Amino acid sequence: MIDLVKPRSFAGDGIIVPLRHTTFRRIWLASLLSNLGALIRGVGAAWAMMQMTSSADQVALVQTALLLPVMLVSIPAGAIADMYDRRIVALVSLGIAFAGATALAMLARLGLVTPNLLLALCFVVGMGAAFMDPAWQSSVGEQVPLETLPAAVTLNSISYNIARSVGPAIGGIVVATAGAVAAFALNALLYLPLLLALFLWKRISEGSRLPPERLNRAIASGVRYIANSPSIKIVLTRSMVTGVIGGAIPALMPLVARDLLQGDAQTFGILLSAFGFGAVIGALSMSEVRKRMSDEAAIRACTLSMAGAIAAVALSGELVATAAALVLAGAVWMMTWALFNIGVQLSAPRWVAGRSLAAFQAASSGGIALGSWGWGHLTDAAGVETALLVSAALMLVSPLLGLWLPIPRTSVRRDEAEMLADPEVRLALTGRSGPLVVEIEYRVSQENARAFQLVMQDIQLFRQRNGAYGWSIARNVAAPELWIERYHCPTWFDYLRQRNRSTQSEREIEQQAIAFHLGPDPVRVRRMLERPFGSMRWKENTPNSAANEVLPHNCKHDSNQ
Repeated sequence: MIDLVKPRSFAGDGIIVPLRHTTFRRIWLASLLSNLGALIRGVGAAWAMMQMTSSADQVALVQTALLLPVMLVSIPAGAIADMYDRRIVALVSLGIAFAGATALAMLARLGLVTPNLLLALCFVVGMGAAFMDPAWQSSVGEQVPLETLPAAVTLNSISYNIARSVGPAIGGIVVATAGAVAAFALNALLYLPLLLALFLWKRISEGSRLPPERLNRAIASGVRYIANSPSIKIVLTRSMVTGVIGGAIPALMPLVARDLLQGDAQTFGILLSAFGFGAVIGALSMSEVRKRMSDEAAIRACTLSMAGAIAAVALSGELVATAAALVLAGAVWMMTWALFNIGVQLSAPRWVAGRSLAAFQAASSGGIALGSWGWGHLTDAAGVETALLVSAALMLVSPLLGLWLPIPRTSVRRDEAEMLADPEVRLALTGRSGPLVVEIEYRVSQENARAFQLVMQDIQLFRQRNGAYGWSIARNVAAPELWIERYHCPTWFDYLRQRNRSTQSEREIEQQAIAFHLGPDPVRVRRMLERPFGSMRWKENTPNSAANEVLPHNCKHDSNQ
């Protein structure tokens, strides 16, 4: 059975329950400081670039330099997070970001920073963040009990947005009073508490009876899973489109402060703070919104509201009115990305959680980065106001995409299935033996043929996303009740991984297919080694490499597949 977990209300005691757990509380507080430092650095970088060049394109590229690494390395970062100790991965990644921030502060202090060097160092810091995020996000479930996971995820969003509501204002004050160098130095300093918190985390890792996949195979597994997961593909597509269109707001905000409001760094900080304050309001409203509306309806409402807010920012020449519009923009921006994030997290099992979240980050951040580049070019050609109005118009029509790609309904659930025992083997195998061919024979009455074939289409999807390839279903022309499902796995270890990656809901689909089977005999399964010559010794005295490799065994219960 699937254990449904009702979402907790954000009001009252529920939202603070994860903070009672020492590890989560320590990392959450440290990440709040780290986020604060990152936002202060963002203000410093944007303002420093604007002082060095008058090109709107160069100013917008600061946002691109910080976010483009997420698009480039998220999938490998997600694979690494799923393969290795997530605490170590997060520590090393944070160390890269710390090194980049420290170098930026030192070079800026010496007066050696140029526009290109500023972009390069922002790219290095972004690389560290890109490698860290999948490990960090997918490890939240290891820091708190499952029933408090929704509240913990929400707290992490609130942490960033609390920092965003005050960080830019602090950044504006720091830049205005002490210069961009002080902002860069403060950013590097505020990474230290998170490094310490991660170092003190005594993570209990669950040992696997199978060796980890190689990086290239792990990346391929993640890509294959996403390619065969319609719900995740929809969320990724929608998030990338939203990022490209909505990227005008974060990219052009320094120019809004300078050109539309004739302000300074402090004005820029106030605008970013208004946006962040709105995001906190959006995070706190998520529970109520999801109770009253479906995810698709909520995203449509958010994008329509965002279109109005962007238009207001473009047309308003007053600080108060612009800040009020940015509060609304921040609230609906936060809710939109939270809904996309929830859609991914509830669609991916634990074994591929890091890679799925990494793909989401690549799509969203890549969309914002590409959008920032495009909006910068348009601003150079037509001005800030025109660029924002074009963004608002595109955001206004973006809900039409939901008619073609609606966001799937999701629910919080515990869907991990029990590990299966290894099948009986009498041929000497190593983990690298393969390819393996699996044939499953069903006998189905002719009147149930269409219904059976529909179930097999669902089975094809989850077999392929869990690691199988070359899947096919065939029907015997002489005995129409006989159906053969056939698929391949690259190696024996890949087969063992594939059969144990199935979730409880996927195994229920298997049972639906088996329920069509007729006769007293069970469904027949054949597992065959393709090209078996490598599994035999050509000479009697040739050493048997399989004799020294102990294959894993697990005897909880067996399964047909």
